[in-house]
Amino acid sequence: MSVPGRRARICLAGSHVGTLEETAEGTRFTYLPAWLAEPTNPPVSLTMPLRAQPYDSKGLHPFFENLLPEGWLLAIATEKLKIAKDDAFGLLLATCADCIGAVEVTAAPTS
Repeated sequence: MSVPGRRARICLAGSHVGTLEETAEGTRFTYLPAWLAEPTNPPVSLTMPLRAQPYDSKGLHPFFENLLPEGWLLAIATEKLKIAKDDAFGLLLATCADCIGAVEVTAAPTS
């Protein structure tokens, strides 16, 4: 299930590094220009090195998909949160604000 137009704020160790947005084709991750301006800043993932061009993916980019719950935890999350199992972006927004590791995914403010 896809709801184009949803956006997520991607943070790394508390610093806002980029935006993930849902598109008609899948998702697009874009680093913030301010994050790219500092050459010592790390990428959010080795699979997405720092660059100005966005990363477009059919569906959810594998890095973000790997943050989602699986198995019995997925069943509990989808039931309790009333989110469809095929709504990967919705699950990401609902469950990844406090992931294990440095990455945080929260809903981006609407303009």
